[in-house]
Amino acid sequence: MSFSMMAFRNAPLLLLWATIFSLAVQGQHQELDEDPNIWGNKSERVEDSKALIDVFRNGTLHGHYRYYFMATDNAPGFKDYFANAAGGGIRFETGQFKGFQMVVSGFYTFNIWSSDLSIPDPTTGNRNRYEIGLFDVEDPTNVTNLDRLEEFHLTYTRKNTQFWLGKQLINTPFINLQDGRMRPTAVDGLYVNSKALKNWRLQGGLLTGVAPRGTMRYMGIGESIGVFPRGVAADGSPNNYKGNTQSNYIGIAGANYTPNKFMALQLWNVYADNLMNTSMLQLDWIFTEKNRKQFYMGAQSIQQFRVGNGGNAETQNRYFNQNQMLSFGGRVGVRKGRWNTSINFNRITGDGQYLMPREWGRDPFYTFMPRERNEGFGDVNAYVARVGYNIPERRIKTNVAFGYFDLPSVKNFRLNKYGVPGLLQFNFDFQYNFDGFWQGLETHFLLATKFQQHDTYGDPQYIVNKVDLFVYNWVVNYRF
Repeated sequence: MSFSMMAFRNAPLLLLWATIFSLAVQGQHQELDEDPNIWGNKSERVEDSKALIDVFRNGTLHGHYRYYFMATDNAPGFKDYFANAAGGGIRFETGQFKGFQMVVSGFYTFNIWSSDLSIPDPTTGNRNRYEIGLFDVEDPTNVTNLDRLEEFHLTYTRKNTQFWLGKQLINTPFINLQDGRMRPTAVDGLYVNSKALKNWRLQGGLLTGVAPRGTMRYMGIGESIGVFPRGVAADGSPNNYKGNTQSNYIGIAGANYTPNKFMALQLWNVYADNLMNTSMLQLDWIFTEKNRKQFYMGAQSIQQFRVGNGGNAETQNRYFNQNQMLSFGGRVGVRKGRWNTSINFNRITGDGQYLMPREWGRDPFYTFMPRERNEGFGDVNAYVARVGYNIPERRIKTNVAFGYFDLPSVKNFRLNKYGVPGLLQFNFDFQYNFDGFWQGLETHFLLATKFQQHDTYGDPQYIVNKVDLFVYNWVVNYRF
């Protein structure tokens, strides 16, 4: 029996143990239009402190602990993996003084029982893809020094506008928390969020550092690119931009316009110094009938072009080694009572790959499914159907998603950066929130399975940790 399957079958005992030992926050998978909320509800105190000591006495303390079991069951004959992670953290938010507050938070993680994630699959040499993100992707052998300072920033609030300066969490279409591992992606810099104008939400900032998910430290913008797997260049040789990318800052701006309850417009632009410029336009509509049935639809377009030399003057060391990229997509759906059903589509043209460092966030496409991305691919047709069923009075949420991703050939290196063949993906997601004495506790289960659809030319490196696999995720969270 594989280690991953053995761990999965013992998961009920692990869950019971984790519930007693570890209390953690809600799942980290949030929609991209939501504010970061992994630490629970923030302070609602608005009174000004009169003395320095009151700034701290009027502060609030939040804590969370988290347990995560993950296992990858590859096709027979290839290496399987499993991991058990547990950890906790504390966030302190001072009271307010003339609109100013300070926030500091930190988190630790324990590797309590896992495969040796530093050992690659012996047949292909492919390294672990999923479980390592629970710990330290920069050092798979690190199982003890797994802690980091997560937030350390100054906040200023004036009427309907807030400013953050320092290390913080943000959630935008291109730079975001990412879907769950133990800790999210965090950023360093200045960020502003304003609702001062009627029907508008304006936000943006200047970022100078990133702490990618699954790492223990903050890095400069250029340094952060290449921490995750880098794939291949257009000629099939390994990409060599890690440590060679020259970029000092990210400028980000977003505008959300909601003139009424039926329509929402989003405009975003991300300027990555010496790398690329990425723009997004998204329009969503909701129509409500008298029987409270809701029909909704959306349209999205994303365009990229190179800035400066794309990260390096030398072609072999360049991150954005193309001129442009274009993507467009849409969705239609129906929401009634407990049911929510949608059909989603996205097209990336053959002009170039959609490139956005995976260290910074997940895809903003309507067709995004946890445990797979379309970043690094061009000439893509993606189709995803979703069915959600919620029972609010029982605090149960379920979601099933089916996706077909028509990707270019694994040998088309110009448009297939990571050597992933076209695939079918199925996800089942179940979440339960406890109440009463156990309020704040939740459990979350996600099964993701992917099946090869395009030719891999008999080369297993295009299969291991990519297709023909099952990925199990079981999370226990508690927040206070």
